[in-house]
Amino acid sequence: MNLLIALEDIWSVLTKPIFVVVYIAVVVLLMLAIVISVMVNEHKFSVYARRLGNSADRAEKAEREAKGGSRFDMLNRIDAERATRPQTEFAPVGSLREFCDEFRNFAAGKLHLYYTIDTIREFIAGLSVSHILILQGMSGTGKTSLAYAFGEFVKNPSTVIPVQPMWKERSDLLGYYNEFTKRFNETLLLEKIYEANGRKDMYITILDEMNIARVEYYFAEFLSLLELPNSEARYLEVVSDKWEDDPAELKNGRVHLPDNMWFLGTANNDDSTFAISDKVYDRAMILNIDVKCEPFIAPVFRAVPVEAETFSSLAADAVRLIGVSEETIALLKEFDGYLAAHYRISFGNRIMKQITSYLPVYVACGGEELDALDDILAKKILRKLETQNTTYRTAELEALCEKLNELFGEERMKRCLATVRRIAKNG
Repeated sequence: MNLLIALEDIWSVLTKPIFVVVYIAVVVLLMLAIVISVMVNEHKFSVYARRLGNSADRAEKAEREAKGGSRFDMLNRIDAERATRPQTEFAPVGSLREFCDEFRNFAAGKLHLYYTIDTIREFIAGLSVSHILILQGMSGTGKTSLAYAFGEFVKNPSTVIPVQPMWKERSDLLGYYNEFTKRFNETLLLEKIYEANGRKDMYITILDEMNIARVEYYFAEFLSLLELPNSEARYLEVVSDKWEDDPAELKNGRVHLPDNMWFLGTANNDDSTFAISDKVYDRAMILNIDVKCEPFIAPVFRAVPVEAETFSSLAADAVRLIGVSEETIALLKEFDGYLAAHYRISFGNRIMKQITSYLPVYVACGGEELDALDDILAKKILRKLETQNTTYRTAELEALCEKLNELFGEERMKRCLATVRRIAKNG
């Protein structure tokens, strides 16, 4: 009983306001002491970590120096060989028509590869419009061979990159830094991109079986950069940091994607491949190789190494001097309105720009403007009908054929009509 009374007396004293204030103050001071202690320790740890990191960097650098070389062996080798490697002796090119004829004869006479003159014109005109060209057709039609032949023709062999099914990101194309070896696993494509900087040649990269993996995954950064109108702003990140002994042309871990490099992808459409998305199709030019050319004897053939800037200038001159006829522009506007109203398909600014660039270059290559229009409308616009509702498509596509005949002439747009009728039949 006395003990209970004593405890009650103590509790009454401790619960007085003055003791409560003192208690809170003590708790606050203890918490401040703990916070200050933690901050001091964190500061000490960060200083230690920085020192440890610097020591690790020095140790890593010493380890690399002991092994010899830097983390970019191939790229540094290119730098070392630049001074001694002579520039290509370029041949003059009179016109794009002559260039197409020369290429066709070279492929036949030198390599025994035979292509129609229309295929050659579409190929050259496609290269002039976009730095991405998709070569489509059944296996064995000569897709890879055409891209290979062009590299031989301009005396700068094409680089073949076999696409792998598991590719998902740009490191699959450019390589990656290996923490174990302390070196960058450089790829052939990275080497060629680096080499092309400072060169004037046309560089052709073949993405063989490009749609065996999803193109919009592993090639996404390239698609975005090649859209930039200013080619000087196209830089690919290779590494996230900069080392003193990195290659000279690697700017803050980035390499310039030069304007003298083209990407040619071969595509098969079967159960083993992925469908190519509109994002890729809209940015690329398309070449369907589905017509077999009979062998012929080329009377004269030679390689014509052309400077990339010269090729681009010839294409720009064609756009400026030949242009697109006002009649064709008017027909395109009417056809665009018809497609938008009936099929919810529109050209868009990107494709319209491609059309107005492709037509004059194709004409400069020796072709007819309406043939070029037939080709590009079939491949860039009418193929979009395949995504339309099947029942609606089958019922209405014959009316589209009639509209094509009305605007451009009876059975004049052969490729467009064939595309529409094929879609209607398959639907």
